[in-house]
Amino acid sequence: MPYGQSVTGGLSDDERLRYARHIALPQVGVEGQLKLLESSVLVVGAGGLGSPALMYLAAAGIGKIGIIDNDVVESSNLQRQIVHSTSSIGEPKAISAKNRLRDLNPQIEIEAFVTRLDEGNAVSLIEKYDVVVDGTDNFSTRYLIGDVCEELGKPWIFGSIHRFEGQISTFNFESGPNYRDLFPVPPPPELAPNCSEAGVLGVLPGIVGTIQATEAIKVILDVGEILRGKLLTIDSLTMITRVLSFDYDPGRERGSGIGKEGMSVKSITPREFLERKGEGWEVFLLDVRSETEESIVSLEGTDLRITHTSVPGRYEEIPNDVDIVVYCRTGGRSGAVVRYLVQSGWDINRVFNLEGGVHLWSDSVDSSIIKY
Repeated sequence: MPYGQSVTGGLSDDERLRYARHIALPQVGVEGQLKLLESSVLVVGAGGLGSPALMYLAAAGIGKIGIIDNDVVESSNLQRQIVHSTSSIGEPKAISAKNRLRDLNPQIEIEAFVTRLDEGNAVSLIEKYDVVVDGTDNFSTRYLIGDVCEELGKPWIFGSIHRFEGQISTFNFESGPNYRDLFPVPPPPELAPNCSEAGVLGVLPGIVGTIQATEAIKVILDVGEILRGKLLTIDSLTMITRVLSFDYDPGRERGSGIGKEGMSVKSITPREFLERKGEGWEVFLLDVRSETEESIVSLEGTDLRITHTSVPGRYEEIPNDVDIVVYCRTGGRSGAVVRYLVQSGWDINRVFNLEGGVHLWSDSVDSSIIKY
């Protein structure tokens, strides 16, 4: 039964067979399965967390699933991003995931958005869905999801992973606590390594993403105990789980600062950088990647390399009387360093983030630059 179609006729014979194990559950039954088929879930990110969440939501018969991701499948993703396959390398993740879900369950509607969730599109995308599942790996997008869901009254399922540890919570469910109640202020982004730097156990996103899918299904069915005002933590090394309680902060302004992770930063594309350099622009080029990454490839004219987490202790090596362009692999770490420098007194008009980092440089101006 396609999403949005009247359910007065109940389930088809094929649906009764496909979802028989759900229907056998007293907490689900035919009525509950019809709820799932009439529901919609938006998954932001088709990576480690999004992969298992998407597959189990599709298998469960969620009537409409939206997938947002602007990245492409790379070989290094396949250790944990199980919705993709070797044949998908180079393909947009949103499209790869859509094709996999269509094969898994051709009876549901799947929408793929090859874009990044940002302040310009967040409201129009999120408002079309009942529940949002967070499969992202950065603070700015999580705050954006939290703020928009709070404005629209949408519940969303948070998940995060780091090395061997995971966290899950359900925010804004029945006007319950939101992300800003648990994390009022973003931690310094320059001190928040991602999976490519810190590493992650391959099965961990499967555990956390599957729990996120479970929470989304429980929210839709209105069964069980939701992780509302609770943070579930998992240590996969010890297999110890904990549940930490938190509450809504009555002093916090609701929906405040849509998506604000802090100040915005100035950015420059690789093409713009080369054009300005060709016109005689004198600029200090700062690489904030690791030593290992530097050994793979560096941009010509790099003046200094400091691993992004070491910048607070070595900031005196960075000049404050010239224009500075900061780069990393894809632009995330460098953007964090730009914010840190501006907050530390550097002129906001003289510090730039190299948009897309080494990857966009390779794609747009010099294909001989290795993408890794």
